[in-house]
Amino acid sequence: MFRILTINPGSTSTKVAIFEDEKMIKFHKISHSVSELKKFQRIIDQLEFREKLVREFVTSSGYELSSFSAFVGRGGLIDPVPGGVYLVDTYMIETLKNAKNGEHASNLGALIAHNLASETGVPAYIVDPVVVDEMENIARISGHPDYQRRSIFHALNQKAVAREVAESFGRKYNEVNLIVAHMGGGISIAAHRKGRVVDVNNALDGDGPFTPERSGTLPLTQLIDLCYSGEYSYEEMKKRIVGNGGLVAYLGTNDAQEVQRRIKEGDKYAEIVYKAMAYQIAKWIGKMAAVLKGEVDAVVLTGGLAYDREFLVPWISERVNFIAPVVVIPGSDEEKALALSVLRVLRGEERPKNYTQEAKEWREKYGAYIDGTIR
Repeated sequence: MFRILTINPGSTSTKVAIFEDEKMIKFHKISHSVSELKKFQRIIDQLEFREKLVREFVTSSGYELSSFSAFVGRGGLIDPVPGGVYLVDTYMIETLKNAKNGEHASNLGALIAHNLASETGVPAYIVDPVVVDEMENIARISGHPDYQRRSIFHALNQKAVAREVAESFGRKYNEVNLIVAHMGGGISIAAHRKGRVVDVNNALDGDGPFTPERSGTLPLTQLIDLCYSGEYSYEEMKKRIVGNGGLVAYLGTNDAQEVQRRIKEGDKYAEIVYKAMAYQIAKWIGKMAAVLKGEVDAVVLTGGLAYDREFLVPWISERVNFIAPVVVIPGSDEEKALALSVLRVLRGEERPKNYTQEAKEWREKYGAYIDGTIR
C-alpha cells in the first residue's frame, strides 16, 4: 500500500488530502482569510505559514511524515515542459522561489512537498502544471512575429479526464484523439492527439471563449481604441480582460447558478448572454476538431460549469455532437488527479521526469518560437 499526501495551494485556501493507493482517506480545505494573507508581501513569504498548517493537518489526522510514500504538490509557474510527473529538483525550487515566471499560490505546492520529503527521504513530485506545453510549432504562430501563442491551461484536470475517457473506451491515453473543454472561472479547450495537447487556447491571458469572469478573444481595434482613450489605467484594462470580463461584465456576477436562476425567472438578457458563452465554447471546440482533421474519438466537457445539465451542456452538445460523442465529467478533482499520477510512478507504470532536463530540451526545441527569433 502506498500512502500519498497531496498539497494544492490556491489564492485563499490550501487543500490537503491523504490517499492510500486509489482511496482518499482524508481531505481538508484550509481556508485563509484576507487578514491572514495581508501581512505577506509576496507569495513566497507565505511558505512557512502554509507549511505549518499542512504539518498540523497530518499530525491531527494521526499520521507521521515518515509513514508516507510520496508527497505531491500542485505544479506552479515553472518553465514550459511536456506533461507528466516531475521530481522536484533544485532548479525547480529556484524557479519557484524567485517567481521567475510569475507569482501564484500554486508555486508553493512543490516547495511544501519538497520540505516535507527532505525530512523523510521519500520523493516529492508535481504533476501536469498549468504551463504544460506540447503545442506543435504551427500552432505557435499568432499572425504577427512580435506575438506568440502560449500554452497555459488547466493541464492537470484536462490530462486526468482524458485518461479517464480513454480507459472507458478500453484504450490508453496515447491511443485516442480527444477535444477537452475545461469550463470554470477560466475556460480552456484543447486538442489531445495521441497523448499530447497539440493546441489549446491561453486560458490565463484572455484567449478563447468568454467565461464567467474573463472577456476571451476581443475585437482588437476596439480594444486598442479603449486602451488609448485615457479613460482607464493599465491595471484597469487588464482587469477588464481577466476578472471583470465575461458574465461579470454583462450580468454583474460570475456565479453560473445565479445566471441559471435568472433565466428560469424569465430574464431574456441573461439567457442570450449565457447562450452566447455556450456558442463561443462550441466554436472553439469546432476549431480543435479542425486541428485534429476531424479524427475525434470524443468531446469531453469538464470543470464546474459542466454540472449545468439544464442549459449550458445541452446548448454546447447540440452544436458539437456531429463531431464526436459528447462525454460529460463535471467538476475538477485535482487531489485525485495528483494522487493517481504519482501512484502510477510508485507502482513502476510510469517514469518520473527530470524537470531540469525537460525544461532545457523544451527551450532548445521551441524557444525561438516563444522569443520571436524564428524569423
